[in-house]
Amino acid sequence: MEKEAILSKKAEEFLQIFKKGEEFTKDLIKENERLRFRIAQLEEAIESTGNEEKIRLYEEQIRMLNQEINSLTERYKKVEEENKDFAAKYVEVESENNNLANLYVASYQLHSTLDINEVLRIVMEIIINLIGAERFAIYLMDEKTNELLPVSVEGLNAQEMPKIKLGEGIIGRVAKDGESYFASNTDLASGKMDISKPFVCIPLKIKEHVIGVIAIFSLFVQKKAFTNIDYELFNLLAGHAATAIFSSKLYTQSERKLTTIQSFLDLLKEKPKR
Repeated sequence: MEKEAILSKKAEEFLQIFKKGEEFTKDLIKENERLRFRIAQLEEAIESTGNEEKIRLYEEQIRMLNQEINSLTERYKKVEEENKDFAAKYVEVESENNNLANLYVASYQLHSTLDINEVLRIVMEIIINLIGAERFAIYLMDEKTNELLPVSVEGLNAQEMPKIKLGEGIIGRVAKDGESYFASNTDLASGKMDISKPFVCIPLKIKEHVIGVIAIFSLFVQKKAFTNIDYELFNLLAGHAATAIFSSKLYTQSERKLTTIQSFLDLLKEKPKR
């Protein structure tokens, strides 16, 4: 009986302990559910807070990227402008190189012959092809009469070109003073031709001695104004063309004299007829 009583008591204690464990387990489950719900709330709050933070960070990054893009755009524009400047300078340098080559060729051609007609032809080609003159005349000084005579004419009737006295009109004054004359850009743009008023008049000088004049009366339609290279060509013509023409004239005169002397000597060598 005592053993049954002891077993019954232990069974009750066990049942009580089991009930307490059951209750504890239920309470633990409830608390766990409560904590899980709280964790879920916290995670949601954290996630919500994180999105706002991310949005703020994204907005900051976008702002910085926009600044960087604007900076890159400005740099790109500057580089583009520099490239345009470089391209323009390259074209200008290329043009200058071509012009220098043309100057060299023109200078070489002027001194490549001693034939007066060939020299005048080369001078005319330079005026037409490199300067862009449509109508012009080359005058040479007659030392005996002090008059300028038209020896080569382009685009004009040579028979209608008058002789010009030294100091008379623009052409005569240029020959007398030895200073070049250039019309204004307005006069160039007008395109009106007057043989008494050339657009350009260049003295052909050897040191300070004027041997002739180049008078340009009109330019080709595409030629609106003179460039720096044109003035270089004018200087070239004023000096090199004058030297070439003067040298060819001396050579022609010396050739004539030699021919005359040779003919005279040939006559002296002939045996008199019996």
